[in-house]
Amino acid sequence: MELLDALQWRYASKKMNGQAVPEEKVERILEAIRLAPSSMGLQPYTVLVIKDAELKKQILPVANNQQQVVDASHLLVFAAWDNITPEHVADYISLMAETRNIPVESLDQFKAALLRIAGRSAEENFQWTARQSYIAFATAIAAAAEEHVDATPMEGFNSAALDELLGLKEKGLRSITLLPLGYRDEENDWLAKSPKVRREKDKLFVIS
Repeated sequence: MELLDALQWRYASKKMNGQAVPEEKVERILEAIRLAPSSMGLQPYTVLVIKDAELKKQILPVANNQQQVVDASHLLVFAAWDNITPEHVADYISLMAETRNIPVESLDQFKAALLRIAGRSAEENFQWTARQSYIAFATAIAAAAEEHVDATPMEGFNSAALDELLGLKEKGLRSITLLPLGYRDEENDWLAKSPKVRREKDKLFVIS
């Protein structure tokens, strides 16, 4: 499916049918997330992939009882790092040096730039990591559409309660968004056959 066709096809499904998404499709969506851009390539977030039905039931009330959470095949939780630490920087520099087969010392200037970011306040860094996670989140939505898998973007949940349920604070993470993956229940989803509503190009774009 061409990207524009896929984006025209997709919508935020309000009712999923519980059908399992084949693992090979999920793996391609996850690989798209892994390949998504992020500032300086740091990828300051973790994506939890939840398949366990009982855990999804526990998440349901935390997510304002949005039924897609339990009807989805997989629930992705995008969680941003709550801060950037020197340890994060050191790990990333080591990975870059190993991947590109270059001396770690050759990255000293880049490392210094990352350490300047790490030197900011924790809240400033969290706001930055959260924005980076949204890039991966959007990539996942587009990748799901290309796989003809429904994905419902969610911000309407109790982040603090979800963090406690999943033990994210201890891992230095804070939940940002949810993305149930599954298949639409066209007969029972009021939005399934509704035309997509988008602003006209001349209202959305300013070309100069």
